[in-house]
Amino acid sequence: MSGTVSRPDAERGLKYRLRLAAAWAADYAYVARWQVQGFLCREDPSAYLHPDPDAGQREPVVLIPGVYEDWQLLRPLAEALAARGHPVHTVTTLGYNRGRIDEMARRVEHYLTAADLDSAVIVAHSKGGLIGKHVLLGPQGHRIRRMVAVNAPFSGSPYARYFLVPSIRAFSPRNELLRGLQASLEANARITSIYAAFDPHIPGGSRLDGARNLQLEAMGHFRPLGDTELHRLVVDEVEAGGAWPGPPEGG
Repeated sequence: MSGTVSRPDAERGLKYRLRLAAAWAADYAYVARWQVQGFLCREDPSAYLHPDPDAGQREPVVLIPGVYEDWQLLRPLAEALAARGHPVHTVTTLGYNRGRIDEMARRVEHYLTAADLDSAVIVAHSKGGLIGKHVLLGPQGHRIRRMVAVNAPFSGSPYARYFLVPSIRAFSPRNELLRGLQASLEANARITSIYAAFDPHIPGGSRLDGARNLQLEAMGHFRPLGDTELHRLVVDEVEAGGAWPGPPEGG
């Protein structure tokens, strides 16, 4: 009969929805555990500035967390990168990253200048990817070789319009600053966008035109940060390719 759904199809649909619900619950359990752990056990991020000398000296990495996150949520990535010999920098002035994207980008730029970093790689999560792209397009962009972004809302999230809090509404696809970042394509070739098979916060996904796009098997917005598959991909992408040649003469 036209318009009817077969029982096997209905069962598959139900199993898929249950799988997504389980992934959503596991995602929030993961971030809640890490946030509590980070609040109770404050770790000194400067330890990651001096990685294992036996791994050799590699280019510096700058971590940029997402909204309402501090650097400790990215600690599994910091450990994986430091184990490879990368000095890992944390911009502690970002705090819990509640400010405007352009304001947070200025704090990153100030850090890059103060630390005199060159040929650095940004590793960012969620909102951090938007901040990172703003930095790539800005006056200190020449200090960054490339960016590896995880679950970044490059095209925004339709859920953002339901929030009254400005720090979340900023992810609306209608946001002027976000649309400006989308329209600026020149930095995309220096970006690797890695994203989950299902992200409950970014239903449209994190694919970015002109960038290198990699999809994980893992599901979730936060939980993939603890996934060894992601750690391997991030390390590979950080170490891939040569240094960016910089702006043209007079640029």
